[in-house]
Amino acid sequence: MADPSACGTACQFIKPDYPGMERTVHGRTRGMGDELFFGPVEAMHCARLKSPADGAQWTGITTALAANLLAQGTVDAVLTMVPDAKDRWKPRPALITDPADMARARGMRMGYAPLLALLEEAQTQGYTRLAVIGIPCQIYALRKLEASLGLARLYVIGTPCSDNTTTENFHRFLALLDDDPDSITYLEFRADYRVELRYADGRQRLIPFLNLPISDLPPDFFPLTCRTCVDYTNALADITVGYMAGEGDQWLLVRNARGAEMLAGLGDRIELKPVGTGGKRGAAVKGFIANTERAAGGLPLRRMPDWVRPIVSWLQPRTGPRGLEFARARLEMKAAETILHLRHAMPAKMKNMIPDHVWKIAEPYGLAPKDGDR
Repeated sequence: MADPSACGTACQFIKPDYPGMERTVHGRTRGMGDELFFGPVEAMHCARLKSPADGAQWTGITTALAANLLAQGTVDAVLTMVPDAKDRWKPRPALITDPADMARARGMRMGYAPLLALLEEAQTQGYTRLAVIGIPCQIYALRKLEASLGLARLYVIGTPCSDNTTTENFHRFLALLDDDPDSITYLEFRADYRVELRYADGRQRLIPFLNLPISDLPPDFFPLTCRTCVDYTNALADITVGYMAGEGDQWLLVRNARGAEMLAGLGDRIELKPVGTGGKRGAAVKGFIANTERAAGGLPLRRMPDWVRPIVSWLQPRTGPRGLEFARARLEMKAAETILHLRHAMPAKMKNMIPDHVWKIAEPYGLAPKDGDR
């Protein structure tokens, strides 16, 4: 962008101020209970579109929210990601002004792309009412820049981030999953402890998490920034659309009046139901922390014996955390991961990069700040 020095205040990974930004965006900071994990929330739902959209990652709620804003004339343009013309997995930023064109933005992509750079293009074209679809680190920067953009209206649709890597690294991961990775058209980490793959010929394949070749990936497959992210649920969005507590549907977190306005705009096209919960997360989180402690110290991960994997894979969706308990587990894992990796790799940054709510989430597992960590 024209002023790269803005990164010094806008970047989530330099000195984030989540309490201050939550007050600015939502009028209040997060409370205790589930808000400690997920950020300010006015309402939560499991949701699906009654008529799923072709090519959507789930049923198409995220792009439907944005398309409706365009169709109603509420915004001039939507800033989002579309696939690169030469690689379906590579993200490319786009300014979309036609509701029908939102179909291009459906689906998941993996990689890095300068989404917010198109804010300047939007200004050049005279767009003053924008919607933005983004992951947490993009939305944090957007909110820090918001006051300087001169926008009349801004709607923010956030998606949780399950870690990012380069598109090239993602292709290597696909090659570990299948002998013909180019035939894979869809990949999704599901809340039932399985990864779903779909293929160009219509086939579907489900892989238990425990059978994924995670230990075969290089240590830097996910960058340190992703391994130390403190905003898994996109707390500064107006509405977050994710999977973690959805139990097969999408998990909607309506964070403020603007988020409620967007959801209401879908009318009877969307089916809503209460969010469920079940199972116990403690053992799963403790096991994750033990492995992360080894990984942060450069030690090899302990591989589960092959004969045990089918047993545990059968048990996980039946006895492991589900719904909100699954989402809480993921947030505790991310809190622990942030603390352990920063403590090992960049301990001097801990006092600036770790908000108080992350320490509170990790506290039940014995991860407390040491001298100089806060």
